[in-house]
Amino acid sequence: MTLTRRRTTAAGATALTCVLALALSACGGESGAASGETRKVMTAHGEVEVPAEPERVVVLDTAELDSAITLGVKPVGSTRSDVASGFLKYLPKEKVEGIENVGNIAAPNLEKIASLKPDLILGSDVRDKDRYDELSKIAPTVFTETTGAPWKQNFLVHANALNRQDEAEKVIDAYEAKTAEVTEALGGPEKARELTVSVVRFVEGADTRVYGRQNYIGSILADIGVSRPAIADKAPDGFSVDVSPEKVDQGDADVVLYTSYGDPAKSGEDKAVGGALWKSMEAVENGRAHRVDDETWIQGIGYTAADTILEEMKELLPKGSGASEGSEG
Repeated sequence: MTLTRRRTTAAGATALTCVLALALSACGGESGAASGETRKVMTAHGEVEVPAEPERVVVLDTAELDSAITLGVKPVGSTRSDVASGFLKYLPKEKVEGIENVGNIAAPNLEKIASLKPDLILGSDVRDKDRYDELSKIAPTVFTETTGAPWKQNFLVHANALNRQDEAEKVIDAYEAKTAEVTEALGGPEKARELTVSVVRFVEGADTRVYGRQNYIGSILADIGVSRPAIADKAPDGFSVDVSPEKVDQGDADVVLYTSYGDPAKSGEDKAVGGALWKSMEAVENGRAHRVDDETWIQGIGYTAADTILEEMKELLPKGSGASEGSEG
């Protein structure tokens, strides 16, 4: 089996190569899993011995839930987003029905997790590093370092832990085919590069975020080949630039995709999109400012979410054309 990816940056390719080598060495020779068999998986905490065929999986974040569902595994338990009434709504209802709620993200209920008698726990250091030892006493625990930008590498770790490498290969191939399809719909790679796309997120209780390149949605935009506005490169950590309501126009571009984390009335979205500054933005004037679903575009962080995003991009991005007339690109 090969999990070589064709469209990574030099740095990403290096990191991915390391993950792949570990994944392949861990799964080598496995053709099935009799009861009691185990495998070793490389994680953020070194090698972890996991069941050859996990049957009772608990996931601690949206990315891990997306990975499991994408790979055909229904966890017995999962955390939920603290602003959602249930599991992320882009996930098929039948795929999440019956999954037990084990608390909010970054605040899992360890007693509830233990009561489910899991044989594998998936999570990350950025969310639950201080709970890793306790979780490891409950079941073999596979953590990646963080979430977001390295979502593709993390997916491979999840696939290895779940022993679903073949399924992962098909998922990744389908994603690459669909990103190529979106690029062609834009008029091909050259035309795609002429189009600048900005992602603006209104956040309840915080400043507005204009997303940079080092994040989930930024990587998908890179994969379809579009350009980003200048502000995207000003993010100190590559993730985002926080702007006040009086500077929301810094997020302008040929196309602006915007969303809210929390209540739009409390996040500042309602006030901003109703204001003169927003209405004066080029994307808004040209009818190219589109509201998108936060759960799918920002919170999902996985291939199932990406599939929905790419389908929506076909409708939201201008077909067969680059930057709008008069744009600096």
